[in-house]
Amino acid sequence: MAARSLVERLDASQGVARSARYDAAEIADLPVPVRRYFQLALTDGQAVVRSADLAATGTFNLSLDTAQWKPFTAQQHVTSDRPGFFWDATIMMFPGVPILVYDAYIAGEGLLHPSIFGLFALGDLRGTGDIARGELMRFLAEAVWYPTALLPSQGVTWTAVDDASAQATLTDGPISLTLLFRFGAEGLIASIHADARGGTLGGNIVTMPWECRMSNYQRTEGMCVPFTGEAAYTTPDGDKPYFRGTITQIAYQFAP
Repeated sequence: MAARSLVERLDASQGVARSARYDAAEIADLPVPVRRYFQLALTDGQAVVRSADLAATGTFNLSLDTAQWKPFTAQQHVTSDRPGFFWDATIMMFPGVPILVYDAYIAGEGLLHPSIFGLFALGDLRGTGDIARGELMRFLAEAVWYPTALLPSQGVTWTAVDDASAQATLTDGPISLTLLFRFGAEGLIASIHADARGGTLGGNIVTMPWECRMSNYQRTEGMCVPFTGEAAYTTPDGDKPYFRGTITQIAYQFAP
């Protein structure tokens, strides 16, 4: 399973761009916190992100049962229409012993493939069921890095909750899911929450509440995006973060 072939498959899954530029008129009827967010994150006429390439560093906890934080570096390729991503990471389990991880959502299929040195597989999850749903959740939560993907014109439906939160619904093929977006005092997205997402606990795959927290917003290519993130599950023993990362580079390709 070559990384290049997966990226090529991801790019080949794209259709015709729904729109080329953001029109501020499309947010007029959105819930107040969502409208405020887009007013901060985008400017009228912003080119719509067609795809993006990100680089990140940080630490990854290999187990929700015991703390096993290890450093990682990663490259990620994202497409917005159709939704998809390919995350290519190296986690240093021990000095000189890397775990290579492919994590992806491509053409409606989820993929998680870790291996030692890229040769000895530690598992292989792949399919259109729960694994695909979990990966599409990741795409939607991470859309704060390519915020035009959260616009109604790009297929996201927003529902009011209160003055500081709203629900976003995304549908791709047979999968439809809703996440809760919470907005900080400054109006930008602070966290994204799912009531249930699959994770490994005690050697079993179980569904648990899941949350991504975003911070360190900076303006790039006319958009305001977070450069620091954390992901965590809520287990019976409490909150268990497993990912802490910082974006080191973002390059966008915009709709023509």
